[in-house]
Amino acid sequence: MNNLATASDDHEFLKQARRCRAMGSNFVASVLEAADRQLQHAPVTAAMILGWPGDPAAAALAMRVNGALHALARRGTPQCLAELYGGEHNDFDGAVATAFAQQDDFIAHWIRTPTQTNEVARAAAIMSALMAVPLLRPMPFELLELGSSCGLNLNLARYAYRLGPLSAGDPTSAVRIEPHWRGLAPPLSPVSIAAARGVDLQPLNASNPDDRERLLSFAWADQPARSRRLEEALQIAMIHPPRVDRGDAGTWLARRLDEPQKPGTCRAIVHSMVLQYLHVAEREDIAQTITAAGARATEDRPLVRISFEWTSDRREVQLCLTRWPTGTTTVLARCDPYGDWLEWLGTSLA
Repeated sequence: MNNLATASDDHEFLKQARRCRAMGSNFVASVLEAADRQLQHAPVTAAMILGWPGDPAAAALAMRVNGALHALARRGTPQCLAELYGGEHNDFDGAVATAFAQQDDFIAHWIRTPTQTNEVARAAAIMSALMAVPLLRPMPFELLELGSSCGLNLNLARYAYRLGPLSAGDPTSAVRIEPHWRGLAPPLSPVSIAAARGVDLQPLNASNPDDRERLLSFAWADQPARSRRLEEALQIAMIHPPRVDRGDAGTWLARRLDEPQKPGTCRAIVHSMVLQYLHVAEREDIAQTITAAGARATEDRPLVRISFEWTSDRREVQLCLTRWPTGTTTVLARCDPYGDWLEWLGTSLA
């Protein structure tokens, strides 16, 4: 079996490797390049990848394999892979080939389920959007998050932020999020969270060691600060468990939006890097559900949608804010997919 690269060198593993290298993650890029060359050593995994039914980019397939290899390295098996991740040698091809040969079934099982990054740095973008919501008077927010994973971003009020020149959140928090900021600062508006609840097809539990390990395996191995921030957010989640329901996002959201909304409370539907995993029909159903709920919104019971997602052409990640009862949308920022930087474009909705 040949490697995954085509004559045009355009396979998704190599595309993702180039993205990783552009973002300063040379180690992960080298892992993915070796995986592309050595896949023939894992026939079960190779068959799954080469016969993938959907868009491998939308499924983040390369990052699923990267997560599986990192998980094996963290377990210390095979030893040569653990030593590669520990910086004891740089034989990427040899270590990855050995891992593929010895752990084919493990890797194939791992990549069946989507990535579970639950990237905490994206909470800075969500917090910025909440600060930008134009309310007639101060109101607490009721967060409804789609694709919550472990629910770490439901705890966003428990983190400390530096958003350009502004500070926000809990200044005493061990989780400190400071994206590289471009452009103007967001409006300086206090954010109060009255309730936070999420949904995921396969929610993770911060109190479960296996779930914590899965999340840590999806953190890039050459970004230790990111891993430390994730560990600190998991510690907070163990003390303050987020409420994450197991279920289908569309059905769950329809039920939540049908529930009575307290006057003087702003409902905020939030999702970050989730839409790519949904079928077109699922995305359309969710959009129709939100539009119908927006038609019922009032200035005393407003509804907002905060979206941190790729554009349809995957050219960039945009932070968008839609507010009802007006139904107007603003692109607030361009963002790094993992929240490392944010270019602020908008301030608020009219």
